[in-house]
Amino acid sequence: MAHGYESGRLDLPFVGISTFGKRPYQPDWDQLEADVAIIGAPFDFGTQWRSGARFGPRAVREASTLFSFGHAGAYDHEDDATYLPGSVRIVDMGDADIVHTDTETSHANIETAIRAALKAGALPVTIGGDHSINIPAIRAFDDQGEFHVLQIDAHLDFVDERHGVRHGHGNPMRRAAEQPYVTGLTQVGIRNVSSTAKEGYEDARKMGSDILSVRQARTLGPDGVAQRIPTGARVYVTLDIDAFCPSIAPGTGTPSHGGFLYYEVLELLQQVAQNHDIIGIDLVEVAPDYDHSGSTAILAAQVLLNTLGFIFHARGFR
Repeated sequence: MAHGYESGRLDLPFVGISTFGKRPYQPDWDQLEADVAIIGAPFDFGTQWRSGARFGPRAVREASTLFSFGHAGAYDHEDDATYLPGSVRIVDMGDADIVHTDTETSHANIETAIRAALKAGALPVTIGGDHSINIPAIRAFDDQGEFHVLQIDAHLDFVDERHGVRHGHGNPMRRAAEQPYVTGLTQVGIRNVSSTAKEGYEDARKMGSDILSVRQARTLGPDGVAQRIPTGARVYVTLDIDAFCPSIAPGTGTPSHGGFLYYEVLELLQQVAQNHDIIGIDLVEVAPDYDHSGSTAILAAQVLLNTLGFIFHARGFR
C-alpha cells in the first residue's frame, strides 16, 4: 500500500512524453500562462557543412527529462539555493512550423512563435536549429525596447552576404547588429580558423562588437567577461553549442577544438543573470546524430535549466 509521498505516479524521467523538463505542453499560443516559454525551431537549411540541427529541439527535450524527477526545484548545495521552484511556470509551446527549403516562411513562423511568448509576458527560450534561427528571434523583439546581445560561440557569424545569402547561419550576428534596438554585442569564444573573413571582424567592431576568444575569456575569468557587458543593459543570450569544446559537445555541425568547458560558460551566465535582466535565450546547433552518447543534448539541457534557475532566482522567485 502506498504511503504519503509515494502515492500517485512516480513519473520517472524515462516515462511519458518528452516535453522540455516534462513541463506542460500548450499548443494554443493564445492561451499561454507562463514565466518561461520553450519554443522548438527545427530549421537547419542555413548550414554550410553538416546538417542535422533540425533534430536539436527533439534531442534537447528528451535530454531535459533526465533532470525531471517529479519534484519542484533543484537544490544547489554550493549556492545553498533551490533553483526553479514550483513558482516558476515553464510551458512548452512545441515547435514552429518549418516549410522544407523555404527559409523566409520558416523564419517567419519562428518569429510568430516568439512573438506569442513575448505577448504572454513569458521569457522565450528557443531551441534550434542552426544559428540562422537567431535572425527571426531578434526580429521578434522589435517592440521590446533596446538590448545588448551576448553571443557565446566558436564563430563570429558576421558575414553580410555570400552569393546572395543573407539569412544563413553565418549571418545572424550581422543581422542583429543592424537592428536599431540592438545596442551592441559581446561575442565570446570566437576562435581558430573561422567562417568570417577579416573584414567581418572589422565591421563587427565598427558596429559595436566586443570580441573575445576562449583564451582571452579564460584570462579575464567569467566575472571579468560579464563586466564587459554595459552596466544596466538588458541582455539577449544566443548560445551556439559549438562554443563548447567538441570533446564534451561533439554533436554539432561545425565543431571547433579549443572550446569552453561547462563551468566556464555556466559561471558566465550566472554572473550575467545576477547583473542584468536576461530577456530572451536561444540555444542552437545541437545536431544529435553526430553524438551517439547523447552527451551534447544533455549538456544543452543542463545549461538551459541551470541558466533559467539563475535568472528566476535573481528575479526573486523562491
